[in-house]
Amino acid sequence: MSPAHRSTATTVVLGSASPARLRVLRDAGLRPAVVVSDVDEDALLDELAGAPPAQIVTRLAEAKADAVVAAVLGDRAPQAAGAATDGVVVTCDSMLLTGGSLAGKPHTAAAAAERWRRMRGTTGHLITGHCVRRLRDGEAVASASHSQSTAIFFSDVSDELIERYAATGEPLEVAGAFTLDGIGGWLIDGIDGDPSSVIGISLPLVRRLLTQVGVDVADLWSAER
Repeated sequence: MSPAHRSTATTVVLGSASPARLRVLRDAGLRPAVVVSDVDEDALLDELAGAPPAQIVTRLAEAKADAVVAAVLGDRAPQAAGAATDGVVVTCDSMLLTGGSLAGKPHTAAAAAERWRRMRGTTGHLITGHCVRRLRDGEAVASASHSQSTAIFFSDVSDELIERYAATGEPLEVAGAFTLDGIGGWLIDGIDGDPSSVIGISLPLVRRLLTQVGVDVADLWSAER
């Protein structure tokens, strides 16, 4: 799809259930509606097995965008009223590349602890795929997608600290079994790259993708802070 002409998008839609992504956007001046996609990520991951990591996370973000756009244009997302007429949909997917393998959410404390025992004292790369779709007058008129990778330097922490971190529940439903902006920050020695991408959504990359679909991010900033 070719880029649409520049115009203020009245409705921003975040296609993610992540409170961290929502918080990043709100702290950065946006007030997005939230529409969670119903994409079967496991099935899509099976289809993408063997593909380069950046391609996998970007394709997952695009699949989420497909689902959210369909919901908005099909009037199945009343919380995003107005987006079909003039809006922007932003979706993301994050995975951690460590030891040559991609890892998503561990889901259980046991899995989170085992993952941390393998990655402590090492460097991983948190890769986040992003997709931005521009909606006008009841159709998607432009699309842009890309990924962002940031190096994560994991602390060489003890078994006891790992078990206690896993027991907090925080790492269970986040990509890579860690957070940078929560309890997990105690276990990260540093990063090399975009910090907002590690939290789940890269502000600089989203700004560039918005430009590609004909939207100036400053037009989306809200006066409410």
